[in-house]
Amino acid sequence: MPDGNDAITFKVLTGIGEADQQGWDACAGSGNPFLSHAFLLALEDSGSAAGKSGWQPSHLAAYDGSGRMVGAVPAYLKSHSYGEYVFDHAWANAYERAGGSYYPKLQVAVPFTPVPGPRLLVAPGPQADAVADALVAALEQVAERYGVSSAHVTFPERADWDRLGKAGWLQRTGVQYHWHNRGYGSFDEFLEALNSRKRKAIRKERREVADSSVRLHTLTGGDLKPEHWDAFHRFYLDTTDRKWGGGYLNRRFFQLLGETMADRVVLVMCEDGGEWVAGALNLLGDDALYGRNWGSDGRYRFLHFEACYYRALDFAIERGLARVEAGAQGEHKIQRGYLPVPTYSAHWIADPGFRRAVDRYLAQERPAVQAEIEALGEELSPYRREG
Repeated sequence: MPDGNDAITFKVLTGIGEADQQGWDACAGSGNPFLSHAFLLALEDSGSAAGKSGWQPSHLAAYDGSGRMVGAVPAYLKSHSYGEYVFDHAWANAYERAGGSYYPKLQVAVPFTPVPGPRLLVAPGPQADAVADALVAALEQVAERYGVSSAHVTFPERADWDRLGKAGWLQRTGVQYHWHNRGYGSFDEFLEALNSRKRKAIRKERREVADSSVRLHTLTGGDLKPEHWDAFHRFYLDTTDRKWGGGYLNRRFFQLLGETMADRVVLVMCEDGGEWVAGALNLLGDDALYGRNWGSDGRYRFLHFEACYYRALDFAIERGLARVEAGAQGEHKIQRGYLPVPTYSAHWIADPGFRRAVDRYLAQERPAVQAEIEALGEELSPYRREG
């Protein structure tokens, strides 16, 4: 770890607004839009991720001897386990039945966003590894100082997961479905890589939507207007009300997203008879398109697949993006070209007995998840097999 004039100091920020935007973004990099200062600020300034919603910002910032930000971690004190997509409700119930208090806990994550990406954000330079190691140690110190039961890093990149594991954090795996661009020049070229049955099924689905009364518009940048956000927020609430009984993201969040990150937004809006009836929200990274939210006013056959998956592939192929990440859950994505990939999380638990119990559970869960990924990829893959 650096010493002397290069000694690293740490500060816990009670809001992303306390961080210098340029310094934070230099650590986060430009590849993943969800880690940007602007995205996190939209969540906090809108009240979507704030103390009242159970997400109390407690970001960790690291500074060198000159006061330059050299590292950061997006972190929150949580009073519940909602909006995380790595489920630990059973852990919480077991610990509290044994007489412990699981909440509050320290959560390193992007709220409501199951998108893999770096979590130990480090500015490029020769000291990057030392800073990353120091961030891990500082996270443990913050957890101990706050007296929380546990700290959780969800959806980190593999390198961060390995680093946390070497530091003694418990390691967990999950599964998502991502599409990888194999240099396709068009959607039809992608379809030619599929077996004939899946290829025909996708063409049938797209043809039925094309022959319907619905028209789709892919909007980004200056094309985005308040009317689009009004309609999409309505779709979002309809979906979250039906699935979870309420949504975290409010209209103010979408307004801020459009004001500060319009060039990163790819919004697919569906129109029928001059009225907006459905929409799918994506965010654009340097080499990937990230599908996030979908909603609809009614039931339209195959429209969900067209707006969320096929239009995303159209966009990615046109822009030469490396992949499309379609979010959490959904084996139905496999037959549309999105294959299973592992996701990661790491967990620090204060109580030794509870830690041993969770460790035993994860030792059984990890190989089961890997077997599931291999089985799904082998048995359900829509791609043609050579020979």
